[in-house]
Amino acid sequence: MSFLSIRGLTAGYGKSVVLRGVDLDVDAGESVAVVGKNGAGKSTLLNSFFGGTTIKGGSLVVGGTPIEKLPAYAAPKHGVSISPQGRLILPHLTVQENLLLGAAAGRKGHWNLQRVFELFPILLERRHKLGTALSGGQQQMLAVGRALLGNPKVILLDEPTEGLSPVLVDELVSTFNKIRDAGTGVLVVEQHLNLVRRTTQRFVVMSKGEIIDRGRTEDIDSERHRAALAF
Repeated sequence: MSFLSIRGLTAGYGKSVVLRGVDLDVDAGESVAVVGKNGAGKSTLLNSFFGGTTIKGGSLVVGGTPIEKLPAYAAPKHGVSISPQGRLILPHLTVQENLLLGAAAGRKGHWNLQRVFELFPILLERRHKLGTALSGGQQQMLAVGRALLGNPKVILLDEPTEGLSPVLVDELVSTFNKIRDAGTGVLVVEQHLNLVRRTTQRFVVMSKGEIIDRGRTEDIDSERHRAALAF
């Protein structure tokens, strides 16, 4: 069984249903992309791990433990953390204090403050600055580093290239590949197909809350997959 397993997930907000019967697996050490147009349900899928939605059916299993009925902190405790859309950097904390929040789950593993600073040297240089004083790209590094300090088996990345320049996107490509090579699985919600092509092994396409296509990233530019991406 994969470390992260989603089966028949139906979820939404209150009485509104957004996701309909979603199936998806991600294992430690692999990288998977969720692509699709705005409003397809991609962020809703990630939020479902952390109590952000009303789950109406199906299952979310992390490391063999069903978490769909557990509190929001269960996912980080069992090995899934998130770099959220918008980064959500706490404004009154320094870079280092923001990072250390990620360690609250108390999991042991590869990632510690030193390794995060090795991955993002600029965060070491600015560790005593307020997190919100960083540039947009640096704040994205901070959000990813904070999630890594939870020592996840799988890290969720929600629109990590949003608002970033092509140069910064290239830096994130290198970073995400290093994270995967260190044995941490990556599930990334992303519309930037250039990043998807360069950092992931598999992809799924979402439309109107359903997965309508899936395949190997090396085949994403085939005629069949292009048709699904345009849907």
